[in-house]
Amino acid sequence: MPGRVARGGARASTRTSARNSSPQTDIPDEGADTSLRRAVCTVFSDSQKSTAGHRKCVISLRKIQEACCYEPVNQKQGRQEEDFQEEDFNNEFVRCTLRMMAVKKSEPAGDRVVRFLGTFLNVASQKDIELLSQDDPDETSVPETPTARLTTKLLSTLLPLLQVKDKTIRFRATQMTSHIINSLDSLDDNLFHQLRLNLLKRIHDKEAPVRLQAVYGLGRLAAEVDDNEQNEDSDSDNESGHGVLVKLLDILQNDPAAEVRRNLLLNLPLTKEVLPYLLERARDLDGATRRALYARLLPALGDFRHLSLTHREKLLRWGLRDRDEKVREATARLFRERWIEDCAALPAGEDEEAQPKQDNQAADPSLDALLELLERIDIINSGGENGIAQIAMKQFWQGRPDYVDYVSFPDSFWDDLTPELAFVARTFNDFCRTSGKEDGYTGPRALDVLVEEKLPEVTKFGFLLERELNKLIETIREAATEEDEEADEDSVQREFIVEQMLHMAQTFDYSDEVGRRKMFSLMREALALPELPEESTRMVVEVLRLVCGEDAKGEREFCGIVLEAVAEVHDTIMGDEDEEPDSTEESFHSATSQLDSENGTPQQKKKKSKKAGDDEDDEEADEDKAIREIMVNMKCLHIAQCMLQNVQCDLEENVHLVTMLNNLVVPAVRSQEAPIRERGLVCLGLCCVLGKVCSTITAIPLMSVANNIVEFGGREPDTILALLP
Repeated sequence: MPGRVARGGARASTRTSARNSSPQTDIPDEGADTSLRRAVCTVFSDSQKSTAGHRKCVISLRKIQEACCYEPVNQKQGRQEEDFQEEDFNNEFVRCTLRMMAVKKSEPAGDRVVRFLGTFLNVASQKDIELLSQDDPDETSVPETPTARLTTKLLSTLLPLLQVKDKTIRFRATQMTSHIINSLDSLDDNLFHQLRLNLLKRIHDKEAPVRLQAVYGLGRLAAEVDDNEQNEDSDSDNESGHGVLVKLLDILQNDPAAEVRRNLLLNLPLTKEVLPYLLERARDLDGATRRALYARLLPALGDFRHLSLTHREKLLRWGLRDRDEKVREATARLFRERWIEDCAALPAGEDEEAQPKQDNQAADPSLDALLELLERIDIINSGGENGIAQIAMKQFWQGRPDYVDYVSFPDSFWDDLTPELAFVARTFNDFCRTSGKEDGYTGPRALDVLVEEKLPEVTKFGFLLERELNKLIETIREAATEEDEEADEDSVQREFIVEQMLHMAQTFDYSDEVGRRKMFSLMREALALPELPEESTRMVVEVLRLVCGEDAKGEREFCGIVLEAVAEVHDTIMGDEDEEPDSTEESFHSATSQLDSENGTPQQKKKKSKKAGDDEDDEEADEDKAIREIMVNMKCLHIAQCMLQNVQCDLEENVHLVTMLNNLVVPAVRSQEAPIRERGLVCLGLCCVLGKVCSTITAIPLMSVANNIVEFGGREPDTILALLP
């Protein structure tokens, strides 16, 4: 028994020993150990320790290369124990390079050696060109140098390794090839095509690190593609050499690895054809890629005014509303630091030497630059409620305290308001009244003090708003009569200016009785204007509600004033219609009598023509009257809807609301016109919210209306269901 154990233990020991012993490999014969090999190995050994010593290693290796490739100037100092040629140096160089092919990606020593190789080849090629230029200063073509031959030999050795089975060797070979391509200024033409073909195969490698290094090298080659290259066989390998840029753009859009897409984003050439694909990365799934676009690519792109208006608006909207906070910060920094600097820069015609400015020094605050920036992002379309221009300007004021201190609003500012000027005043007012130190503002002065000092008081602001309202009504009337595109555009701009000033009026303090009375009378008069647009009407109602006071007495006063304005709007529009039929009939009778006397037609013919003319005139009058009634009802219902959205009292306790419900809302619900009926249902639903009795009474009629209406106009069923209690 003990003997068995001993024999079994001996066999186990033998198996363990055999298993722990390293396999024997055949080491190829690399020749004798020479002083050149020891010197080159010493330099490569030092280069993998730290990048700080690469400069010293480059100098040492360059001396060795010059000793092998050039004849020494001084024969005594250049005499060596052994005589080595250029081929010997190239062989030793390639031999040391191949030693790091099996170094894994996680080892930083391999990355240091790759960086050292790129630095050495770049420095050595420049030194060779300097030496040859001394011998022949008139030479214009690129000469063949020892470093060029060394590069060709090294890359030719690496090419077969790009397709080996081992992923580590593929990665290191691709990494070294791409780094050398980006380090040198020129390559051999034949080698250039071979490299491009092999790297194009690696962009579809199953390993993401290999694809990353391949696109890094192809990014440099993409701008140098030969346009005359013909693709004879679509199934051959030559297809991969055609359309490098197209293939890279496809990888940019579809590669699953975020680091590959990000590398392509930062290394593709910035051309007109490529730019739309790069800007698409603002919607990339990876947050770091989106941040790289806003923090690195767009600042390096140059003047943002070269982008189209659509691109500028999309980049701001996507960046400032991104789910990643770092992307939002990068977008805000781009807007307030880079784009404003482009607008503040000197025009091309001025002499830049007259006003020298450092690259990292920001330009002085300029109102003209700010206005141009707002014009470039089209604030009329993007500056509405919760628009992207508002978010951008809030970030601008928060990150540029120098502009907060610089901007001012004197009387000359309000003389000829433009949409940009009005938007500056509105956003400055909103920022100062809603932000502070806790929101990241770093200015020296308090914001509430600044807004009181710079903006006009309520009374003065009321006169300014009255002037802009008059201009708006004039432009609307001109646009209705002239039917000119410029007049329509002018009315849109004036409407935007009035809206911005009404937004400012909603934030003012109306404790001053003089200013409150001025705004009260102005809002009352503006609400009675039938030409006032719907959005401006809504904001006028909101300002009027604020001016009347928040208590119950102010609410009753507010309802009474709004209903008076509704009646005045109705009388203003319908009053013109009541006068028109009489004048039309009189003119018609006078014209027919004159024609009868001149032509001398028979009495029967006169009666028939008069009857036909009366029928046509009646049809036109009825049609005009119907259109005018629809306009009146829509305008009055809109004012009533805005009023109902700004009150909180009980419906049954407010006689004004009950009168409005019976005389305006209920007839609108029973109307045969779909737009009037739909808006009447909205008002009826708001009345139901204010009154419990009203909601109980109208539930069954609303269901009956829903069952009996045949033509709903597209949205009435949803409206009815949404309003049911």
